[in-house]
Amino acid sequence: MSERMYRELASWWPLLSPPSEYVEEAASFLGLLRAEQSSARTLLELGCGGGSLAAHLKAHLALTLVDRAPGMLAVCRATNPECEVLEGDLRTVRLGRTFDAVLIHDAIMYATTEADLAAAVATAAAHCRPGGTVILAPDFTRESFAPGTDCGGHDLGPLGLRYLEWCWDPDPADDTFQVDYAFLLREADGTTRVEHDRHVEGLFPAATWLRVMAAAGLEGRAVADPWRSHVFLGRRG
Repeated sequence: MSERMYRELASWWPLLSPPSEYVEEAASFLGLLRAEQSSARTLLELGCGGGSLAAHLKAHLALTLVDRAPGMLAVCRATNPECEVLEGDLRTVRLGRTFDAVLIHDAIMYATTEADLAAAVATAAAHCRPGGTVILAPDFTRESFAPGTDCGGHDLGPLGLRYLEWCWDPDPADDTFQVDYAFLLREADGTTRVEHDRHVEGLFPAATWLRVMAAAGLEGRAVADPWRSHVFLGRRG
């Protein structure tokens, strides 16, 4: 597992996954939250990455953003200078306060064991006020997984990035799948280079998600989502 895009390639994030790609998804999350509790005012995002999703939520909620990768936090702070941005691991961080809502977007995919998943969900529950909402948004469950490819990228002045993403499951009997990325990067001087990055991500049945949420004190359910098969909503008792 390398995950180089979050370390030495982090400065390229605005060309890989900019806020412009999150407008509709952010609106969907906000709609889910408002349907659960219309008066929600504060939100903690665990595993915020470069803050592209937060860029659209901050107009509606007071955000606290947490990630463990310093390079990604630098991008996030540049994108969201008005937000509180903190370093921490979503499995272990404890801020000593609670929020109306806690969101873990696709960062939850890096929980590759059930113990890691349980730790991340426990962190979310620990920071959610009684009656508050936890939103978990995995790319796939075991039931919904399908191998596939994607591509994209953007330009920013003289800089340019294009990528090919390929997800596949080398061992359907375990709880992970693999994502390989090929990046073609154009530097400011016009030179280009190719980089490869491999990610191992978690893949759990929906029943496991609901069981882990219940163990953390959350009343959980799956709801339909236009960007993935579904998201998991949890109400803190």
